[in-house]
Amino acid sequence: MTAVARTRAELAAARATLGSTVALVPTLGALHEGHRSLMRRARGIADESVVSIFVNPLQFAAGEDLDRYPQPLEADLAMCAEEGVALAFVPSRAEMYPREPVVRVVAGAMGQRFEGASRPGHFDGVLTVVAKLFGLVRPDVAVFGRKDAQQLALVRAMVADLNLPVRIEAAPLIRDHDGLALSSRNVYLTAQDRATALALPRALQAGAHAANVGRAPADIVAAARAVLDAQPGADTDYVALVDPDTFEDLDAGGPAVRLAVLAVAARVGSTRLIDNESVEVTA
Repeated sequence: MTAVARTRAELAAARATLGSTVALVPTLGALHEGHRSLMRRARGIADESVVSIFVNPLQFAAGEDLDRYPQPLEADLAMCAEEGVALAFVPSRAEMYPREPVVRVVAGAMGQRFEGASRPGHFDGVLTVVAKLFGLVRPDVAVFGRKDAQQLALVRAMVADLNLPVRIEAAPLIRDHDGLALSSRNVYLTAQDRATALALPRALQAGAHAANVGRAPADIVAAARAVLDAQPGADTDYVALVDPDTFEDLDAGGPAVRLAVLAVAARVGSTRLIDNESVEVTA
Protein backbone atom coordinates (compact mmCIF):
# COMPACT_ATOMS: atom_id res chain seq x y z
CA MET A 1 0.00 0.00 0.00
CA THR A 2 1.37 3.40 -0.98
CA ALA A 3 0.91 6.14 1.60
CA VAL A 4 -0.25 9.49 0.22
CA ALA A 5 0.90 12.91 1.48
CA ARG A 6 -0.95 15.95 0.17
CA THR A 7 0.66 18.66 2.30
CA ARG A 8 4.23 19.55 3.21
CA ALA A 9 3.45 18.69 6.85
CA GLU A 10 2.14 15.25 5.88
CA LEU A 11 5.20 14.72 3.70
CA ALA A 12 7.58 15.63 6.52
CA ALA A 13 5.84 13.24 8.92
CA ALA A 14 5.84 10.39 6.41
CA ARG A 15 9.44 11.05 5.33
CA ALA A 16 10.60 10.59 8.93
CA THR A 17 9.34 7.00 8.89
CA LEU A 18 11.12 5.91 5.71
CA GLY A 19 14.23 3.72 5.45
CA SER A 20 17.84 4.78 5.57
CA THR A 21 18.07 5.54 1.83
CA VAL A 22 15.29 7.13 -0.22
CA ALA A 23 14.92 7.50 -3.99
CA LEU A 24 12.65 10.13 -5.52
CA VAL A 25 10.89 9.86 -8.88
CA PRO A 26 9.52 13.33 -9.79
CA THR A 27 6.58 13.19 -12.23
CA LEU A 28 3.73 15.25 -13.67
CA GLY A 29 1.44 12.25 -13.27
CA ALA A 30 -0.41 10.46 -16.09
CA LEU A 31 1.98 7.61 -15.36
CA HIS A 32 2.86 5.05 -18.02
CA GLU A 33 5.26 2.13 -18.45
CA GLY A 34 8.18 4.52 -18.73
CA HIS A 35 7.40 5.84 -15.26
CA ARG A 36 7.00 2.27 -14.05
CA SER A 37 10.58 1.59 -15.16
CA LEU A 38 11.75 4.63 -13.15
CA MET A 39 9.95 3.32 -10.05
CA ARG A 40 11.61 -0.07 -10.47
CA ARG A 41 15.02 1.56 -10.81
CA ALA A 42 14.31 3.57 -7.65
CA ARG A 43 13.36 0.43 -5.72
CA GLY A 44 16.55 -1.24 -6.88
CA ILE A 45 18.92 1.47 -5.66
CA ALA A 46 17.34 2.60 -2.37
CA ASP A 47 15.56 1.17 0.64
CA GLU A 48 12.35 3.08 -0.12
CA SER A 49 10.96 5.15 -2.97
CA VAL A 50 8.87 8.31 -3.19
CA VAL A 51 6.95 9.42 -6.28
CA SER A 52 5.84 13.03 -6.61
CA ILE A 53 2.75 13.70 -8.75
CA PHE A 54 2.37 17.39 -9.53
CA VAL A 55 1.46 19.23 -12.73
CA ASN A 56 3.89 22.12 -12.30
CA PRO A 57 2.45 25.33 -13.77
CA LEU A 58 5.85 27.04 -13.89
CA GLN A 59 7.06 24.79 -16.71
CA PHE A 60 4.09 25.40 -19.02
CA ALA A 61 4.16 28.45 -21.27
CA ALA A 62 1.07 30.38 -22.34
CA GLY A 63 -0.87 28.37 -24.90
CA GLU A 64 0.57 25.01 -23.84
CA ASP A 65 -1.50 22.11 -22.52
CA LEU A 66 -1.51 22.89 -18.76
CA ASP A 67 -5.30 22.91 -18.43
CA ARG A 68 -5.82 19.71 -20.41
CA TYR A 69 -2.82 17.76 -19.14
CA PRO A 70 -4.18 14.33 -18.12
CA GLN A 71 -4.48 13.73 -14.37
CA PRO A 72 -5.73 10.17 -13.74
CA LEU A 73 -4.74 10.21 -10.08
CA GLU A 74 -6.50 6.97 -9.08
CA ALA A 75 -4.70 5.02 -11.81
CA ASP A 76 -1.40 6.74 -10.95
CA LEU A 77 -1.67 5.73 -7.29
CA ALA A 78 -2.58 2.19 -8.29
CA MET A 79 0.63 1.95 -10.34
CA CYS A 80 2.63 3.29 -7.40
CA ALA A 81 1.14 0.60 -5.18
CA GLU A 82 1.87 -2.12 -7.73
CA GLU A 83 5.52 -1.05 -7.83
CA GLY A 84 5.95 -0.95 -4.07
CA VAL A 85 6.32 2.82 -3.81
CA ALA A 86 6.36 3.76 -0.13
CA LEU A 87 5.02 7.28 -0.48
CA ALA A 88 3.29 9.41 -3.10
CA PHE A 89 3.50 13.18 -2.66
CA VAL A 90 0.47 14.73 -4.36
CA PRO A 91 0.41 18.44 -3.50
CA SER A 92 -1.98 21.10 -4.78
CA ARG A 93 -0.68 24.19 -6.55
CA ALA A 94 -1.38 26.24 -3.43
CA GLU A 95 0.63 23.78 -1.33
CA MET A 96 3.66 23.92 -3.63
CA TYR A 97 3.39 27.65 -4.35
CA PRO A 98 1.68 29.45 -1.44
CA ARG A 99 2.64 32.66 -3.23
CA GLU A 100 4.05 33.57 -6.62
CA PRO A 101 7.72 32.58 -6.38
CA VAL A 102 10.01 35.56 -5.88
CA VAL A 103 13.16 33.46 -6.30
CA ARG A 104 13.45 30.87 -9.07
CA VAL A 105 16.22 28.69 -10.44
CA VAL A 106 17.47 30.00 -13.79
CA ALA A 107 18.63 27.37 -16.28
CA GLY A 108 21.14 29.66 -17.99
CA ALA A 109 22.43 29.29 -21.53
CA MET A 110 21.93 25.51 -21.66
CA GLY A 111 18.28 26.04 -20.84
CA GLN A 112 17.80 28.43 -23.75
CA ARG A 113 18.77 25.95 -26.48
CA PHE A 114 16.54 23.44 -28.29
CA GLU A 115 13.62 22.73 -25.92
CA GLY A 116 14.36 25.99 -24.12
CA ALA A 117 14.24 27.97 -27.36
CA SER A 118 10.91 26.41 -28.32
CA ARG A 119 9.48 26.71 -24.80
CA PRO A 120 10.94 29.88 -23.20
CA GLY A 121 11.14 29.62 -19.42
CA HIS A 122 10.30 25.91 -19.43
CA PHE A 123 13.53 24.76 -17.85
CA ASP A 124 13.51 27.53 -15.26
CA GLY A 125 10.16 26.11 -14.14
CA VAL A 126 11.44 22.54 -14.19
CA LEU A 127 14.55 23.30 -12.15
CA THR A 128 12.62 25.42 -9.66
CA VAL A 129 10.13 22.66 -8.88
CA VAL A 130 12.83 19.97 -8.82
CA ALA A 131 14.87 22.04 -6.35
CA LYS A 132 11.75 22.45 -4.18
CA LEU A 133 11.07 18.71 -4.30
CA PHE A 134 14.67 17.94 -3.35
CA GLY A 135 14.32 20.25 -0.35
CA LEU A 136 10.98 18.79 0.73
CA VAL A 137 11.60 15.07 0.14
CA ARG A 138 15.34 15.12 0.96
CA PRO A 139 16.13 12.10 -1.25
CA ASP A 140 19.48 10.39 -1.37
CA VAL A 141 19.02 9.75 -5.09
CA ALA A 142 16.56 10.98 -7.74
CA VAL A 143 15.69 9.02 -10.88
CA PHE A 144 15.10 10.74 -14.23
CA GLY A 145 14.44 9.19 -17.63
CA ARG A 146 16.75 9.65 -20.61
CA LYS A 147 13.80 10.58 -22.83
CA ASP A 148 14.04 14.12 -21.48
CA ALA A 149 17.76 14.25 -22.15
CA GLN A 150 18.15 18.03 -21.95
CA GLN A 151 16.23 18.11 -18.69
CA LEU A 152 18.49 15.37 -17.32
CA ALA A 153 21.60 17.35 -18.27
CA LEU A 154 20.24 20.50 -16.63
CA VAL A 155 19.25 18.73 -13.40
CA ARG A 156 22.72 17.27 -13.18
CA ALA A 157 24.23 20.71 -13.76
CA MET A 158 22.01 22.24 -11.07
CA VAL A 159 23.00 19.58 -8.55
CA ALA A 160 26.69 20.10 -9.31
CA ASP A 161 26.58 23.90 -9.39
CA LEU A 162 24.50 24.26 -6.21
CA ASN A 163 26.19 21.38 -4.33
CA LEU A 164 22.85 19.69 -3.67
CA PRO A 165 23.19 16.47 -1.61
CA VAL A 166 21.43 14.15 -4.05
CA ARG A 167 22.72 11.70 -6.65
CA ILE A 168 21.08 11.73 -10.08
CA GLU A 169 20.34 8.36 -11.64
CA ALA A 170 19.49 8.14 -15.34
CA ALA A 171 17.08 5.44 -16.49
CA PRO A 172 16.72 4.18 -20.09
CA LEU A 173 14.20 5.65 -22.53
CA ILE A 174 11.27 3.22 -22.93
CA ARG A 175 9.52 2.69 -26.27
CA ASP A 176 6.11 1.29 -27.10
CA HIS A 177 5.68 -1.81 -29.29
CA ASP A 178 5.78 0.34 -32.46
CA GLY A 179 8.92 2.22 -31.47
CA LEU A 180 7.30 5.46 -30.33
CA ALA A 181 8.88 6.85 -27.17
CA LEU A 182 6.47 6.59 -24.25
CA SER A 183 5.05 9.94 -23.21
CA SER A 184 2.01 11.08 -21.25
CA ARG A 185 1.18 13.30 -24.24
CA ASN A 186 0.77 10.29 -26.54
CA VAL A 187 -2.85 10.09 -25.40
CA TYR A 188 -3.51 13.21 -27.49
CA LEU A 189 -2.53 11.42 -30.72
CA THR A 190 -5.17 10.15 -33.10
CA ALA A 191 -4.48 6.88 -34.96
CA GLN A 192 -3.28 8.91 -37.96
CA ASP A 193 -1.19 11.17 -35.74
CA ARG A 194 0.49 8.16 -34.18
CA ALA A 195 1.40 6.74 -37.58
CA THR A 196 2.88 10.12 -38.48
CA ALA A 197 4.76 10.34 -35.17
CA LEU A 198 6.68 7.16 -35.97
CA ALA A 199 8.82 9.35 -38.22
CA LEU A 200 10.64 10.50 -35.07
CA PRO A 201 12.13 7.09 -34.17
CA ARG A 202 12.73 6.37 -37.85
CA ALA A 203 14.71 9.61 -38.12
CA LEU A 204 16.80 8.60 -35.12
CA GLN A 205 17.44 5.19 -36.66
CA ALA A 206 18.69 6.87 -39.84
CA GLY A 207 20.98 9.16 -37.88
CA ALA A 208 22.26 6.30 -35.73
CA HIS A 209 23.06 4.30 -38.86
CA ALA A 210 25.02 7.24 -40.24
CA ALA A 211 26.96 7.42 -36.97
CA ASN A 212 27.62 3.67 -37.00
CA VAL A 213 29.25 3.84 -40.44
CA GLY A 214 31.51 6.69 -39.37
CA ARG A 215 29.78 9.69 -40.93
CA ALA A 216 30.58 13.24 -39.76
CA PRO A 217 28.26 15.08 -37.33
CA ALA A 218 26.68 17.21 -40.08
CA ASP A 219 25.90 14.08 -42.10
CA ILE A 220 24.35 12.35 -39.08
CA VAL A 221 22.03 15.31 -38.54
CA ALA A 222 21.21 15.50 -42.26
CA ALA A 223 20.30 11.80 -42.39
CA ALA A 224 17.88 12.16 -39.47
CA ARG A 225 16.39 15.42 -40.71
CA ALA A 226 15.75 14.02 -44.18
CA VAL A 227 13.46 11.34 -42.75
CA LEU A 228 11.58 13.71 -40.45
CA ASP A 229 11.20 16.51 -43.00
CA ALA A 230 9.87 14.04 -45.58
CA GLN A 231 6.99 12.92 -43.34
CA PRO A 232 3.69 14.65 -44.22
CA GLY A 233 1.96 15.94 -41.12
CA ALA A 234 5.13 16.24 -39.06
CA ASP A 235 6.30 19.81 -38.47
CA THR A 236 9.99 19.57 -37.60
CA ASP A 237 11.18 21.80 -34.77
CA TYR A 238 14.80 20.71 -34.55
CA VAL A 239 17.23 17.90 -35.28
CA ALA A 240 20.51 18.18 -33.37
CA LEU A 241 23.59 16.20 -32.43
CA VAL A 242 24.82 17.43 -29.06
CA ASP A 243 27.18 16.80 -26.20
CA PRO A 244 25.14 14.91 -23.56
CA ASP A 245 26.46 17.03 -20.68
CA THR A 246 26.32 20.54 -22.15
CA PHE A 247 23.80 20.19 -24.99
CA GLU A 248 26.11 22.16 -27.23
CA ASP A 249 26.20 21.16 -30.90
CA LEU A 250 28.78 18.51 -31.69
CA ASP A 251 31.17 19.75 -34.37
CA ALA A 252 33.58 17.86 -36.57
CA GLY A 253 36.93 17.17 -34.97
CA GLY A 254 37.53 16.57 -31.29
CA PRO A 255 38.27 13.17 -29.70
CA ALA A 256 38.37 10.16 -31.99
CA VAL A 257 35.35 8.60 -30.28
CA ARG A 258 32.68 10.71 -28.66
CA LEU A 259 29.35 9.89 -27.11
CA ALA A 260 26.57 12.19 -28.26
CA VAL A 261 22.81 12.62 -28.11
CA LEU A 262 20.88 12.80 -31.36
CA ALA A 263 17.73 14.76 -30.44
CA VAL A 264 14.61 15.51 -32.46
CA ALA A 265 11.41 17.45 -31.86
CA ALA A 266 8.33 17.86 -34.04
CA ARG A 267 4.69 18.80 -33.81
CA VAL A 268 2.20 16.19 -34.96
CA GLY A 269 -1.35 17.48 -35.07
CA SER A 270 -1.76 19.49 -31.88
CA THR A 271 0.90 17.53 -30.00
CA ARG A 272 4.57 18.39 -29.65
CA LEU A 273 6.82 15.33 -29.34
CA ILE A 274 10.49 14.85 -28.51
CA ASP A 275 12.77 11.84 -28.83
CA ASN A 276 16.47 11.07 -28.74
CA GLU A 277 19.06 8.37 -29.20
CA SER A 278 22.57 8.01 -27.81
CA VAL A 279 25.13 7.55 -30.58
CA GLU A 280 28.88 7.12 -30.84
CA VAL A 281 30.57 9.57 -33.21
CA THR A 282 33.89 8.56 -34.73
CA ALA A 283 34.33 11.20 -37.45
